[in-house]
Amino acid sequence: MNQTLAVWLLIALALVSANLPFLTERVFAVLPWKQGGAVAVKPFWMRLVEVLVFYALVGALGFAFESTLGNRFAQTWEFYAITLSLYLVLAYPGFVYRYLFKRHPRLRV
Repeated sequence: MNQTLAVWLLIALALVSANLPFLTERVFAVLPWKQGGAVAVKPFWMRLVEVLVFYALVGALGFAFESTLGNRFAQTWEFYAITLSLYLVLAYPGFVYRYLFKRHPRLRV
């Protein structure tokens, strides 16, 4: 795999994984969220936990790509603060769709 493909693959995976918690009611897109045995709507804190876990997974994959394609460089807290901010920006469309987009019933003709 060349470096260009790895970068674009990582960006696409980050975009999909950042929005996934807001588009599905399943925990980590696999397990249904249940309360009292019935399927329920996931709370915001659970969606935030999912975003942070997906951020860690995408970051780990990025470090794997970096070490496979060349030398791995040590990062400081600034790197993680900036990448987390960028990841949250990628998650914004899913947040808007879930919490800010008004869904109106279809008009009957």
